[in-house]
Amino acid sequence: MYDYIIVGAGSAGCVLAARLSADPGVSVLLLEAGPPDDADEIRAPAALNRLFQTAYDWNYLTVPQHRAAGRSIYWPRGKVLGGSSSINAMIYIRGNRHDFQTWRNEHGCTGWGYEDLMPYFRRAEDNSRGPSAYHGTGGPLAVTDPRYKSAARPAFIAAAQEQGAKANDDFNGPRQDGVGWYQLTQRHGQRCSAATAYLHPAMSRQNLTVRTDALVTKVIIEGGRAVGVDYVYHGEPETARANAEVILSGGAVNSPQLLMLSGIGQPQRPPGAAGHLVHAADPRPVGEGRQREPAALAADPPRPADQ
Repeated sequence: MYDYIIVGAGSAGCVLAARLSADPGVSVLLLEAGPPDDADEIRAPAALNRLFQTAYDWNYLTVPQHRAAGRSIYWPRGKVLGGSSSINAMIYIRGNRHDFQTWRNEHGCTGWGYEDLMPYFRRAEDNSRGPSAYHGTGGPLAVTDPRYKSAARPAFIAAAQEQGAKANDDFNGPRQDGVGWYQLTQRHGQRCSAATAYLHPAMSRQNLTVRTDALVTKVIIEGGRAVGVDYVYHGEPETARANAEVILSGGAVNSPQLLMLSGIGQPQRPPGAAGHLVHAADPRPVGEGRQREPAALAADPPRPADQ
């Protein structure tokens, strides 16, 4: 029996595990379906492409997309301690101010406005540029300017400005549009994932239990309340129960999937349901309306020095 059960050790799960277990009076179980984040490729920023479609990636594909000529699009999602923060490109960028303001002003999410959250953004950061109205220092998450800047990039930025794009030296500052250099979640040339920043410093706490290779298959609901989870741990079925809360932090795909597998959502075949219809005891619009921004990547192949 635990006080808190956290499902998913990604960006949110690592923060929650660290913050909740800071109280020695509570017990916390953190369950992660993937492996530990001890691979050299995770620490080395230049090796991120070696993490895609591996054991560290859920390796999702979308359903065929009408606006992409019927193609299914690869959708990488981290399956490892740190979640997608352990396999992504380490770009440090916050949500858009308008979205936060809309949540607060139009949807009643008190405390979720951009200005409301700014103290927490600053608190999280250890920014190499120093403290300011938009940034902080001394926090667990290292944020820094790129150590290596390709000679082609300033030319690209200048060309974009010639075409009307505004220069922006801080995409997490007063405005988000424009062209410029991203800041990165790195420290001393290595990836600073949520696991590095939050989870690993807390791993020695006696009240925090972290289990990898632990796939949660169902939230146990009794009397309308989540009281525990069923999960498969190293191939064996297990059950854990919570006194206080069950927290789902599996991300935009896996959290709604788990809710549907647990009977919350419209009756349908959620991903991973092996083709079986799931009975919806609580028919809410879980997992509907999901949108993902498109991305187009351009890379400069290395060339011999004499070319």
